[in-house]
Parts: sequence; C-alpha cells; structure tokens
Amino acid sequence: AYAALADEFAMLGELLRARQAAGLTQAEVAERMGIPQSSVARLESSAGSRKHAPSIATLRRYADALGCDLHLSLAPKPERARKRA
Repeated sequence: AYAALADEFAMLGELLRARQAAGLTQAEVAERMGIPQSSVARLESSAGSRKHAPSIATLRRYADALGCDLHLSLAPKPERARKRA
C-alpha cells in the first residue's frame, strides 16, 4: 500500500520542508493564502487521502505563499514498468 502512495508522501515531505525552510508557521502560510490555518494543516496532511488531494492551483498558491516556484515534471517510466502499464 505504501508504494502506491509514495508520490503523495514525497509531496507531503516537500511541502513541509519548503515551509520549514521558509521559516513560516501554518498560520503564517494561511494568512498569506487567505485561508484558515486548518486548511493549511489539511493540505499538509492530505498525502494518502485521495479525498483531499490538492489541486495544482492550490499547490501553486501554497508555493507562492512560501516565496517558491512550483515545478512539475513527467519522466519516462523504466522499461519494465512500461510493459506492465
């Protein structure tokens, strides 16, 4: 089950690292985004919960609040994984 959620957990780790590197609290990020602190807490804990998966627009607003750019990328799958897909 963890393998299926690896990308979500990696994203969660990125969000937390970026906020900590910016030296901001959830409340400060929420204020910059114009949303309640509880929404930032939900965003940062939504990994693994498909119900609350953030949109790209939300991730972009979060990144902006931290003074960061949002980068997305697509990478080719290893040959073995492509045959199964």
